[in-house]
Amino acid sequence: MKILVIGGSNSKNSINRTFANYVASFFKTASKELIDISKMDLPIYSVDTEKEIGIHSIALEFAAKIDNTDFIIISLAENNGSFNVGLKNLLDWTSRIKGRKIFNRKPMLLMATSPGARGGLTVLESAKSLFPRYGADIKASFSLPEYNKNFDVEKGITNPELLEHLEEIVTDLQNAD
Repeated sequence: MKILVIGGSNSKNSINRTFANYVASFFKTASKELIDISKMDLPIYSVDTEKEIGIHSIALEFAAKIDNTDFIIISLAENNGSFNVGLKNLLDWTSRIKGRKIFNRKPMLLMATSPGARGGLTVLESAKSLFPRYGADIKASFSLPEYNKNFDVEKGITNPELLEHLEEIVTDLQNAD
């Protein structure tokens, strides 16, 4: 199985990228490819820019990576109750590829985390509504609240109840194959 791992933030020190990578490690036998939005030099989408340069090559490469994967793990950053601008821009560009749903009907584990007590629930709920229209087949979702309290870079999730819940989700996903 090939997994595309997306940290939904353009921050160089994204907790969502760290968290998505951590969760991907639960899929022991899968090959994984990480998308690092912070390293993408993608201009802000506009119709004018699209007319000038066409569909940006980064969006075309992203679409090809989706097409060549079996499963997507994405963890969303929440900025003022919405998507991170880096992810939103990448999705906007990718949506302009003719005849395409962004996520190409790929199965997805949709997640969010934040330092706050809600763990990115606002953006997670928004994505649950929007991403199926973008072609995502959301198989499960998970929110990790209070990232700095409940996650350690060396140990992973430190809250036993949250860890157990995530492990159940991963087991169910792996058994669904």
